[in-house]
Amino acid sequence: MKLTLGFSPCPNDTFIFDALIHHKIDTEGLQFEVHFDDVETLNQKAFATELDITKLSYFAFAHVLKHYVLLSAGSALGFGVGPLLISKQQNVSDFNSNLKLGIPGKFTTANFLLSLAYPHLSNKVELVFNTIEQKLLAGEIDLGVIIHENRFTYQDKGLHLVQDLGAFWEQETNCPIPLGGIVIKRTLPLKVKQKVQRVLQKSVEYAFANPKAGLAFIRQYAQEMSEDVMYQHINLYVNKYSINLGFDGRKAIELLFKRAITLGLVDEAIENIFL
Repeated sequence: MKLTLGFSPCPNDTFIFDALIHHKIDTEGLQFEVHFDDVETLNQKAFATELDITKLSYFAFAHVLKHYVLLSAGSALGFGVGPLLISKQQNVSDFNSNLKLGIPGKFTTANFLLSLAYPHLSNKVELVFNTIEQKLLAGEIDLGVIIHENRFTYQDKGLHLVQDLGAFWEQETNCPIPLGGIVIKRTLPLKVKQKVQRVLQKSVEYAFANPKAGLAFIRQYAQEMSEDVMYQHINLYVNKYSINLGFDGRKAIELLFKRAITLGLVDEAIENIFL
């Protein structure tokens, strides 16, 4: 059986999916047609239910619960892994509502955390995540929310931290930050969904056991990164929650949904979030 599968070209995703798509593990007869896209494009594809299986932001997942269910493996959650609000200026003290913010997508968890920390800042422009630093340097935006590998490079470009949005979430909730997860269409047969969950967990476990096995594949889609930065990225976003969400991971996701509902950012969540 062939299924469509979407994930980002970022090192954490290519690390996780390498064994699965290259058949380094037993995929139990499953084949995958892979689509590589940035996170907000994947979110939009989820809204259109284009893919059978996809990575997406947890904030976006809150909007497509009727169509997708969450797999227990493959997620990006953790402490100290959140998006950063940065500026060209070393000290920003005036957070007036006229400030222009660059965000990596309306439905990213990064934007949700920004809305949670600074609800009055609404002058936002959506940008591809890896262009935000340059837009700041060019003076086209006042503040930017960065994700992924940019958290390792922004200081080298002379940019400054304003607020660690992940740390804000952790202080508020004492929970890991739910950034992105892997979901599968509810309409697929239960046996297929369970099979995908099994092979995805095996793929993550293989990656942990053989961390350099997918190096060529990871490097292919992270050409501007050194190997050191690639593995900093992987070590930050791939952890025990990527193997299995567990109780703490599920609790964090449910809390994110509750906060989003309280803020009026999503409708009331349906039950049965998890497979």
